[in-house]
This record gives sequence, C-alpha cells and structure tokens, in this order.
Amino acid sequence: MINNFFRIVYRNMLRNKGFSIINITGLVIGMAATMLILLWIQNEVSYDQFHVNKNRIYEVWNRVSVEGNVSCWNTVSAPAGPALEKDLPEVERVVRVNNNKSQLLSHGETRVMKSGNIVDTGFLQMFSFPMLEGNPLTALNDVHGVVVTERTAKSLFNNEDALGKIIKVGELGNFTITGILKDLPNNTRFDFDFLLPWGNLTYEEGQNLGWSDNSTPTFVMLKPNVSYAAASQKARDLKQRYSDEAKTLKWQFFLYPLDRWRLYSSFTNGAEDNGGRGTFVKLFSIIAAFILIIACINFMNLSTARSEKRAKEVGIRKVIGAQKSSLIGHFIGESICLAFLAGCIALFVVQLCLPAYNQLTDKQLFIDFTNVYAILAFIGFILFTGLLAGSYPAFYLSSFQPIKVLKGTFRNANTVLTPRKLLVVVQFTFSTILIICTIIVKQQIDYARSRNIGYNKEHLVYQFMTGDIPKNYALIKNELLSSGVASSVTKTNSPLTERWSNGWGQNWEGKDPNDKTSFDRYLADEGLGVTAGLQFTQGRDFDLQKFSTDSTGLIINESALKVMKFKDPIGKTVDDLGIQWHIVGVIKDFILTSPYEPTRPILICGAKSSFMRFSVMQIKLNKQIAIAENLRKAETIFKKYNPEYAFDPRMVDQEYARKFENERRQSILAGLFGGLTIFISCLGLFGLATYMAENRIKEIGVRKVLGASVLSITGLLSKDFVKLVTISFFVAAPVAWWGMDQWLQSYSYRVGIQWWVFVLAGLLSITIALLTVSYQSVKAAIADPVKSLRAE
Repeated sequence: MINNFFRIVYRNMLRNKGFSIINITGLVIGMAATMLILLWIQNEVSYDQFHVNKNRIYEVWNRVSVEGNVSCWNTVSAPAGPALEKDLPEVERVVRVNNNKSQLLSHGETRVMKSGNIVDTGFLQMFSFPMLEGNPLTALNDVHGVVVTERTAKSLFNNEDALGKIIKVGELGNFTITGILKDLPNNTRFDFDFLLPWGNLTYEEGQNLGWSDNSTPTFVMLKPNVSYAAASQKARDLKQRYSDEAKTLKWQFFLYPLDRWRLYSSFTNGAEDNGGRGTFVKLFSIIAAFILIIACINFMNLSTARSEKRAKEVGIRKVIGAQKSSLIGHFIGESICLAFLAGCIALFVVQLCLPAYNQLTDKQLFIDFTNVYAILAFIGFILFTGLLAGSYPAFYLSSFQPIKVLKGTFRNANTVLTPRKLLVVVQFTFSTILIICTIIVKQQIDYARSRNIGYNKEHLVYQFMTGDIPKNYALIKNELLSSGVASSVTKTNSPLTERWSNGWGQNWEGKDPNDKTSFDRYLADEGLGVTAGLQFTQGRDFDLQKFSTDSTGLIINESALKVMKFKDPIGKTVDDLGIQWHIVGVIKDFILTSPYEPTRPILICGAKSSFMRFSVMQIKLNKQIAIAENLRKAETIFKKYNPEYAFDPRMVDQEYARKFENERRQSILAGLFGGLTIFISCLGLFGLATYMAENRIKEIGVRKVLGASVLSITGLLSKDFVKLVTISFFVAAPVAWWGMDQWLQSYSYRVGIQWWVFVLAGLLSITIALLTVSYQSVKAAIADPVKSLRAE
C-alpha cells in the first residue's frame, strides 16, 4: 500500500517533469526564505528569555511631564537603587549597571582592550549567565575582584587556568579573577567582557551626582508571588520623597517587565507605542507569511491546472469504490511528500545562505540539529506547508463526478478558472505590496541621508582619551598639527554622533517660569567650530588663548536660541548646575543623535564644566594627504605618548552612517524577500502560461491558418494575465499606503508618500508579468499550425 503510494507520486513527478520542477523550485525558495525569516524572528523574541527569574525582573524607568509632553527613558538616579531596596518590601534585589566602557586589561606582557560594566554585587544572582568557574553568589562581593568571560580569559591566559590570577584593569588597578562566565549568547541586551563590583565606580563616571543625575540603568527583582501592580504603585512616587525638583515636576518611576525590553521599549507622550523592534518582527512575520502563501498558491494553481490529466484517474478510483475522504487523503499525502522533498532541499539552501545572512542581519543564527524541538518544528513546518499547498487541490480533484469524468464532460470553465484567477490576484497583490514598501523604505533612508547634518564629517576622526592621553593631550595635539597629520584638533566629552548628557532646570534672563525644556549638553575645548565645521550665525568659537573667560563660555544652537528668546544673545548668562555660563556664539542646528528626529536645543559648555569630562579627541585630518597615510602617522604619535593602549580611530562619517543601519538592513531584507516573492509568483505565472498555451494550441493553429498575426495571438494569450495583475495592483495600493503610513508615523523627520511610487510599482508588476508569460505566448504564436492541427 505504502510502496504503491510512493510509486504513484514518483511516476506523477516524472510524467510532468516541467510542472514538478516549477512546483518544487517554488516551494524550495518559499520554504528557505520563510525559514531564514523565522530564525531571525525566533532570535528576536528570545532575547533574555533564558534568565531563570525572567518573570520577576523589571527595569526602572522615568516618566516625567514637561510642558504637557510626557517623556519616558530607562536610566534613573544612582541613589534610586538603594532607595527602592529599602522602601519597597516587595523587592528582593536591586542591581545597578553603569554604562559599558572599554578598558585595557593586562597580565604580564599580554594586553587586550575589552569592554565591561561596573555592577552591583547581586548582578549574577539576578541574571542567569552561566558561570564556568567561581561562585555566582560571591564572585562580585570583593571590591578587588573581577569576573571575566571565557573569551576574555583565553585572550589573557590562553588555555591556562585563569581563576585566582591577578590582572590590571586600565587605571583602576589590580583585580583578582573571581569568576569565569560562559561567553554571552547573542540574544541578550547585555554586552560585556568583564564585570567589576559597584565600589569601583569613580566620581567622574557619575557615582556621586545624586538624585539630579539620571544616567544609571537600574533593575529590580520582585519577591516570588508579589503583585507587580502593588510594587509598581509604591515605586511610582519614590523619587518625590527624596528630591524637591522631582516633587515639583511630579516625577514618577515605573517598572518595565523583562519580556518587553527588546521589542517594545518605545514610548510616545508617556504611553507605549507601536515603535521598537516589535514593528520589525511584525513586518517580517507578514513577509514570511506572504512568501509561504505565494509558494503554496503556485502549487495550488499548477495542481488544479493539470486536473484534466488526473481526472480519469479520479473517475476510475471512484468507480472501483474509493471514497472522497480517501482521495483527499491521497492527494494531500502527495503534496506532503513534495513538501518534504522541497523542505530537505530548502534546509540545505538555508545552511548555504546562513553565513551571508548572518553578516547581513548582524547576528549568529544557526539551526540546532541536536535540539528535539527544532526537529519537531521542522517536521511541523513541512506538514503545515504540505497541508496549506495541497488542501485546495485535494478537495477540488476529489469532487469530480465519475460519470462526467469518463464521458469527458466534467469541465466547467467558470468553476475551474475563477479560483485560479483569484489566487493569481492574491499572489501579485502580495508582490506589489512588497515592491511599494521597498521603494518607500529606501526613500525614507535617502531622505534622512540627504538632510543637512550641520557639520562637516569628512576627514574627521575621533579617538577616546584612554590611558595617558589626558595628561599628554597638549603634546599629542601639537605633534599632530606640526607633523601635518591634522589641520585642527580639539577635545570633547563625547563623539559628535552621540548624546551623553542632557537635562533641564537652567535659568536665564526672561525665562518663563513654566518652561521645562530639556537641553542636550556637550563639553568642548577651543577649536570645535573649525574642527567640526560648525556654522556660526552669531559670535565666535571658544578661544582660551585670547579670552581666558571662555572656560565658562557657552555656545548655543538655533533651537536653544528659540527657547531662550534672546534678541541679542552674545554676552547673556545661563545658569546650569550652579555655573554661570556666558554665551559667546550661536551655531546652526546640527544632528547630534537621530537623523530621523527634529534637532534639539544644545548647550556647548566650556572647559570649566564639573558634571562632564573630556573623553574624546576630535581630529580633522589634513585633506592634502591620503587618510591611510595620515592614520599611520597618527598611530606613531599616539604610541609614543600612550604606549600601553592601541590607537583606535573612529571615522565620523562611518559612525554617522551606522545611524541608518537598522533601516538599511530592513530595506535590504525587504528588497531581497520582495524579489524572491516576485520570482516565485513569476514561476507560477510561467507554469500557468505553459498550461494555457498547451490547452489552446489547436485554437492558435486555427487562428494562424485564418491569418492571425504573431502579435495578435501573443496579445490574446497575455491579456488575461495583464488584467489579473492590474486588479492586484488596485488591491495592493491602498493596503501598502496604509501600512507605510503607519510605519512612517514612528519617524518625526519622514518622507511623504508620493503617487508616482504606486504608478512605478504597478508598471513594474505588469512588465514583470508580461515578460514572464511572453516567452510561452510568443512560442505558441510562432509554432507551426500544421503540427498542432495534425491530430484533426
């Protein structure tokens, strides 16, 4: 019985080689693309889900209303951690994590640059990172202890036992390795090579800024069986008990659950919105569904198109007693066999594509063949695909009446063709939607890229001030300038592409008492204007050689000037955190953070700032010399004055380009999978055109004998497909417009949706369809009518 079933499946495949190849190819591409997307989705939704106490872990967020606008962000004051642990009986543990920072780790002659965090001692008890050596309960108890990852231990000690060894961590001193963690998985928000206890946090890194600072990521773990609502209610007004400013602003805390960190951490006016990576997951879930459905529609269309060739088989089976249910089971079984064959080939294709796909998505995706759940998921995927692809053909073929079949009168043009036309419309609707979406996503990226960033990023590099650079800054700067490597040099608190400080509470003459504007803060030495190419509209740059008072000088941008409403801003004073700053210049707005958001008011403070420190050298390279040659000479200079640390220059234009990385990947993936969708649709269209040409070969022969031209016959065979694709365009256009309009709402700085995008997508769809069917149409039109009519 089983052998006979497989023999029939095999013979049917051989008897219809062309259609079988088209069917299997479409399923292979569709299943492979779907598997790749599902691997990406599985990685996204699994972020930090491996922690044992995941259902009890929350991140502490701020919520504060300023001039009617409610802002939310996920860093709070450093003292908030101990206060939460003390005041909330529902809290079992609180952990603070300072911002990730690179340090030079050394042991003997071995030196490596690694990034790490300073954390509270309970970090490894809250988060379940597997420890290979050491005790997670005590590893961070000793202020002179350090926990490293396996990769870090190997880079310092090769294969020697690292536990208990002493290493030097930057300028912080010597530390004993008290634990070795398994290398972090790629589905966690944390990214560190080592961990130090909280007691090693220095004043400059923000430990003692008190309740006025809000830059410390803080996590709480609730006790088992504690009400989240009750704990969140108690945490809400905690800051107001300790800070008068918080009381005035009605400052609130809220607890954000771990399972929403990766996908949903996006808020608009105080409420969680539809932004975040969850949007990407939904988008690519839809694309995966589109691709698989289109591949299955191909199977349905070609299976029903070939129904005549199997009609007598169905009739004979029914005459000898086959029930409809057994026929349905037989045909679905055939489709599952084909899906299994296609699935195995697709799995091989996925394995071949994974290295390039991982590079494109910046992930480390893989299929774990040792995981029984992965194997079961693969089998389930094949069964689902087989059922989806084979269900309609099975019910359709099994519905033939044996008397009509054996007489040859079973065909009814309306009932046979209508579902097939509908399926073609569905296919090209999905394809056209993806074409439109891909064009608009690319437009949005290009629109943001073309925005005036407000400074000149060409030939501009920066180097973090590690090791001895701070004390040797003047010597390094002079040598860079005198050697001709650089045309100008300055130092700042952060790169030009990042915001490291912001806040409100500033005062100035004529300020509205109700004004609670938040300003971005930036610290700069003299020469920032010429180094970065900032455009001054009033006043001047800092110049400590001519004006010693410029240490308390202030440069503001046009957005800040609009807030302060000064008619003549030069010389006006602004009080910020106890320092009286005097305005020396006004610059045009420049993009410090996201190119998709409006520019914010910025205060560029002079060297006297007590709440920021210089940590970045900004270097404008000599344009007359090749960049590679300049960097080679610069490395020699930095090695001379900072021998223990590697020279690690960052190109500002490359760092700025990274701001488009998510959208760029989204665009490439949408374009790639959109192209595959169109290709699969065209495979099906090609198969249908072949079937149609075979079915109408005698009609074409008669028409040619009666004088019909090749062009008229080609048009006759193609027009029905063009009609279907045109209908699909009118269905796809409003759906795509609505989807893209919703997507663009997450960007303040966004492109408008233009009519010509839809016209272009429609023309592309029709052109692709015409090119696909034209081969078979022309082939049929130029065939010798004598051969087609010989049987008559």
